[in-house]
Amino acid sequence: MRLLTPTEITQLEQQGCAAECWRQVQVADAFRPDHLHRVKFTGTNTLGKFETEVTLSGGMRRHTGITDAWLHNCTVGNNVFIQKVCDYIANYVIEDDVVIFDMELLVVEGDTTFGNGIKVETVSEVGARGVMIYNELSAHLAYILASYRHRPQLVENIEKLIAAYSETQRAAVGRVSAGARLLRCDTLMNVNIGEYAVLEGARLLKNGTINSEKADPVYIGDGCELENFIVCAGAVVQNATLVSNSFIGQGCLLDKHYSVVQSLFFANCQGFHGEATSIFAGPYTVTHHKSTLLIAGLFSFMNAGSGSNQSNHLYKLGPIHHGFMERGAKTTSNSYILWPARIGAFTLIMGRHFNHPNVTDFPFSYLVEHDGHSYLAPAVNLRSIGTVRDAQKWPKRDRRKLKTPLDHINYNLLSPYTIGKVMRGSELLTAMQEDKKTALHDYNGVKIEARVLERGITLYGHVINKFLGNSVISRLSKSDAALTQDEIRRLLRKDTETGSGKWVDIAGLICPAAALNEMLDKVESGQYSLSEISNDFERLHRQYYSYEWTWAYEVLERLYGKAPDAFTAHDVAGIVEKWLHSVLAIDQMLYEDARKEFTLGKMAGYGADGDEEHKEKDFENVRGLFHTNDIVLAIKAHMKEKERLGQSIIQRIA
Repeated sequence: MRLLTPTEITQLEQQGCAAECWRQVQVADAFRPDHLHRVKFTGTNTLGKFETEVTLSGGMRRHTGITDAWLHNCTVGNNVFIQKVCDYIANYVIEDDVVIFDMELLVVEGDTTFGNGIKVETVSEVGARGVMIYNELSAHLAYILASYRHRPQLVENIEKLIAAYSETQRAAVGRVSAGARLLRCDTLMNVNIGEYAVLEGARLLKNGTINSEKADPVYIGDGCELENFIVCAGAVVQNATLVSNSFIGQGCLLDKHYSVVQSLFFANCQGFHGEATSIFAGPYTVTHHKSTLLIAGLFSFMNAGSGSNQSNHLYKLGPIHHGFMERGAKTTSNSYILWPARIGAFTLIMGRHFNHPNVTDFPFSYLVEHDGHSYLAPAVNLRSIGTVRDAQKWPKRDRRKLKTPLDHINYNLLSPYTIGKVMRGSELLTAMQEDKKTALHDYNGVKIEARVLERGITLYGHVINKFLGNSVISRLSKSDAALTQDEIRRLLRKDTETGSGKWVDIAGLICPAAALNEMLDKVESGQYSLSEISNDFERLHRQYYSYEWTWAYEVLERLYGKAPDAFTAHDVAGIVEKWLHSVLAIDQMLYEDARKEFTLGKMAGYGADGDEEHKEKDFENVRGLFHTNDIVLAIKAHMKEKERLGQSIIQRIA
């Protein structure tokens, strides 16, 4: 860098520029003053070179440079375009190729950590489960902070690590990173802006970080206000969305006037129109409708229907209650739950529920209201085509583009986590069935009719057989050799002792509880750093299938009375046949459920001014034919493939 020459100073002054001291303005060797007009310099400033053009909306091309702006203590990189700053830019490093056009104020006021270290009052509105946020927060670490309050030393140690990290981010100078664009924005105060972020028409951003990256930029749109926040790569926040004291994870989409307060949103969440207050939105939490309030709850893979609501206030000790909806839960329109409650995985909620249901041991169920009471229909969601469609769509809707995601997501519909609960639910239903004296069973705030017990036991039995068969076949498929007795036993040995016992779903990452607790013990003893914690989460995710087999191995050993690596060819054939029967039975139920969408009863509103022939033709042209529907074809193909796979395994048994 060098000082300005007298000739350059003269030219700048002729172009309307001024400085309280020109000796406090340094420039790059290749700097030329031609493209600076009406610029005021105060404090110490550094300027790069301006040699290229930028393209604005509508194809407008302008030469890089600075026009109509006041810079105070700023470093401006190469080929930056700054024009029409109504107030000033103070205490910022503006990197190469940045565009700043038509904005009010960009300033850092005093020391700030740019949103790092803020405690978000998630799940519990009174702050009892507060989570400290930072740039690299994962859903899994946040889950531990929010949910493991029975381990105060663990929480304290993690918070100390986050506080130390936050101090590394503390500065009195902000940064607008390379390639970012700030267009028609109002006030930005104490905000770090990552690479290639686009801020267009944002109204107010205060105390936060936008972790945009060139491979996956962030977009903040018109009318948005964000205060005390962190926004991660690939996120979109637009159309007058309001965010306060919150973390917005990778690939999230907040739109249509959505309001977010004291909440955490992780990978691929979507929020439109409604309101979120003190929620933990694990991956793929979605709400698209007006009048939908999510409050004081922990969710993941969740879809909230219009008008969905929860209450955390019993008008006694304040808003102290909260609830958990396990992965895949869904609410219909105008559903309501009075917290505290816990809803099992992949359960559909209909109606209004006041009795604090706890149905975690009955995944894949319907929770419905009738005459003011909550009724549970166990396992019926296993035969719903919607459940399968959800499981298939999630990986396809992953908006993240970075190779190193913060959240490690397991998409498996069936896992030791869900099947462990299925087995517990089946045991409970069997115990209820043995009580012949009652037609209605009360269980944890819900009623279960005796007439649905057999159906639930059957469906749970099918899905247990399906999961265990999948595990065995997956192991046997690791080799193309003939399945001799020795080969079967070799393939069915455990890879590791890790995986037995209880499993947990920590906001998208499914793993053995023992393996997780072993890691947390080290954190609790003060041995781990944040990066080591992150690496361990990645390892737990990567080793899932080895751990899964250990769990399945031990379940099979209990069921068959001998270890899988002692199975005979006859044992394996029996397991495969049972698996095939259950897979085809479930697929047939899904097939029939899909058929309902093509019945005459679903044709209301089609062929509006015609006869029955017009109705059917209109329906066909809008909805298609049953036998050509993509999902129906996928079910039929799945049935054929599983039949082929089952038969091929049996034929390979020597």
